[in-house]
Amino acid sequence: MLSKLKSFFLQRSRSQKRLIMIALDAVMLPILLWTALSLGNNTFVVPVLKELILYFLPIIIFFPILIKTGLYKSVLRSFQNKTIINILIATLVSTLGWAIITKLIGFSILTKSSVILYWLGTFTYMAGSRLLFQYWLYGDKKNRDKSKRVYIYGAGVAGTQLAGLLADDDAYSVEGFIDDDASLRGWNVSGMNVKSFDKTAPILIEEEVNTEVIIAMPSVDRSKRQFIIDRLEPFPVKVRTIPAVADFTSGDLRVSDIKDIDIDDLLGRIPVKPDNKLLPANISGKVVLLTGAGGSIGSELCRQVLQLKPKKMILLELSEFALYQIEQELTEIMSNLEDEIEIERILGSCGDQSLLDRLFTRNKVQTVYHAAAYKHVPLVEENPIAGLTNNIFGTRTLARTSLSSNVETFILISTDKAVRPTNIMGCSKRIAEMVLQSLADSPNCTTTFSMVRFGNVLGSSGSVVPKFRQQIADGGPITVTHKDITRYFMSIPEAVQLVIQAGAMGQGGDVFVLDMGESVKICDLATKMIRLSGLNLKDESNPDGDIELSYSGLRPGEKLYEELLIGDNVKRTEHSRIMQANEEFLSIKELNSLLEKLNTALLSDNVETIKKSLKTVVSGYTPWIFKSNDKNIDKGTSKIVPINRS
Repeated sequence: MLSKLKSFFLQRSRSQKRLIMIALDAVMLPILLWTALSLGNNTFVVPVLKELILYFLPIIIFFPILIKTGLYKSVLRSFQNKTIINILIATLVSTLGWAIITKLIGFSILTKSSVILYWLGTFTYMAGSRLLFQYWLYGDKKNRDKSKRVYIYGAGVAGTQLAGLLADDDAYSVEGFIDDDASLRGWNVSGMNVKSFDKTAPILIEEEVNTEVIIAMPSVDRSKRQFIIDRLEPFPVKVRTIPAVADFTSGDLRVSDIKDIDIDDLLGRIPVKPDNKLLPANISGKVVLLTGAGGSIGSELCRQVLQLKPKKMILLELSEFALYQIEQELTEIMSNLEDEIEIERILGSCGDQSLLDRLFTRNKVQTVYHAAAYKHVPLVEENPIAGLTNNIFGTRTLARTSLSSNVETFILISTDKAVRPTNIMGCSKRIAEMVLQSLADSPNCTTTFSMVRFGNVLGSSGSVVPKFRQQIADGGPITVTHKDITRYFMSIPEAVQLVIQAGAMGQGGDVFVLDMGESVKICDLATKMIRLSGLNLKDESNPDGDIELSYSGLRPGEKLYEELLIGDNVKRTEHSRIMQANEEFLSIKELNSLLEKLNTALLSDNVETIKKSLKTVVSGYTPWIFKSNDKNIDKGTSKIVPINRS
C-alpha cells in the first residue's frame, strides 16, 4: 500500500505535488489550532458555530505568507536548512498575525500559552512533514552501486556547501569529510562525521573504482594544496578539486565547478609573485603589437597585456579563426574593465613586408611581442621551408621594420630547443635569436631587442597533459615517445607573466632564460595522472592494472632532454625566476651573408642541402638521425620515416 502511494506521489508533476501539500496543510492547520487551544486552556475544547471562523483564519492568513516565502516552490528532494529558516520565519509571522486579528475580534478562548503552542506546532509540523516526505520519497533513491562515492577534503564552508550540493545529485554519494583541523575531528557536519586523514586512509586503501576525493579548500595556499594531492596520490581514488576563491565567477558553487587537478598542481610548481613595477613598463599607455595573437602563448599575452591597460592593441595573426576567437575573448574581458581599449585585428603574416609597412605607418607602435612561429618539431622537420621561412625570415622582416619605425621594445618568444638543436625548428629559433642579437649590436640601433627562452608550456596546443587526459578517458594506453624522456614545464600564464617582466629588464641583445625548475620525466607525469584519476598503472609488476604506457619512439628532431643554456655564462637578474645568458652571436654582416646562402638552399628544396647550410650558421646543430635499434620503441608502433625531399 505504502509503495503504491509512494509511486503515485512520485509520478505526479511538480504543480500537482504542490497542490497535495497545500491540501494537506489546509487540513492540518485547523487540527493543530484545536490541539493548541485545548492544551492552552487545559480542557477539551469543543468548537461552537460562532467560533468556526477562528479555525478558518489560519488558512486565510498563513497561506499568503507561506507562498510569499517560497515554501511551496521548494523541491522536496532539495529541502535543506534555508527552507527550515523560511518556515520558522513564516510560521512566527503568521501566528502573530493570526493572534492579533483573533484578539481584535474578541475571542476569549485565546491564551498566551495557546498562541505559543500553536506556533511551535505549526513550525514542527511544517518542517517535520517536509523532512519525513523527503526521506520517504528520496532517502533511498540513490543507487550506491552506480553513484560515485565521494569523500570531501575540507569541512569548512565550501565543504559543507559542496556536501549539500552533491546530496541533491543522484550521481554522487557523499561518504564523509576529511579535515586536518583537530578542532573539527569527531564533529558531525551536514549529518556526516569529520575524520582526520590518518583515520580515513585505511578506508581509502580499500575503496574500489568509482570513488573520488574532492578537495574543497578554495582559500588554501598552493603549497598546502600540493601537500594534500601528494598524500592522496597513492590511494585508488580519483582526486578532483573546486576552484580557488579568485576563480569563482559567482558566490554559488555548482557541480560544474568541480574539476580535475590543475596542471600546476601536477608539477608541484609554486609560481613566484610578479614584480608590479616590471609588468606595466612596456605596456601601460603604449601601442602594443602582438604577433601570433591567437596562439597558445600569443593569446595569453593578449589577455595579460589587456589587463595592464595599453593605449592600443594590434593583433597580428595568420589564422582567421584564431584571430576571431581571441578578439571575441578580449571583448568579453574588456566589458568588465573601466577603460575602453582600442583593438585592431590584422589578418596576415609577419613576413609580409608590404603589410608591415602599412601597419607601422598607420600606428606608432612602441612595443612588439613576437610570438608568431611554427613550433611543432616533427612537422617543421617534415616542412623545413615553411618553418625556416616563417621563423627566421619572418622574424628578420618584422625586426627590421620595427627598427626603422623606431619601435621602443621588441621581445621575441624563444625556446629551449634553440640550445644545441637536433631539429630544424630549434635551429630556426636560434637563428631568430641571432638576428635580434646582431641588430642590437649594429650601430645606431634605437630599439631594445630582447628574447626570452623557456621550455614547454602546459595546456598549449599539442601539450602532453590534455593528450594524456584524453587517453586516460579513452581507457589507454598512454603513448610516450621514450621511457627516459624529460622536459621542463611551466604553465602558460606564469610563462607569459615572466616574459613581460623579462622584456622590461632588457638593455639590448639580452637573452633571458626562465627558471623552469626541475625537469620532469614524462613517464612519471603520466603515472601520476593515472593515479590521480583513481586508476592503476598496468605493467609487468601489475598486469591487472587499468592503463598501460606505450612507447612510440622519438619523433623526428626530438631529444631525450632539453637544455636552456648554450654555455655556462649566466647571471642572475633582479627577478628570482629570470636569468640572463651571454650567448655568442655573429655580426650583422656575417649573419646576413649566411642567411643569403640559407635562402638559396631553401630554393633548392633539398633537405640535406638545407641542413648543411644550417650547420654553418648554428654552432652545435646536430641533425636528428633515426635509430632503428632503440630498445624503447615497441615493435609495430613506430612509423617514423625520415623525409628526403631531394
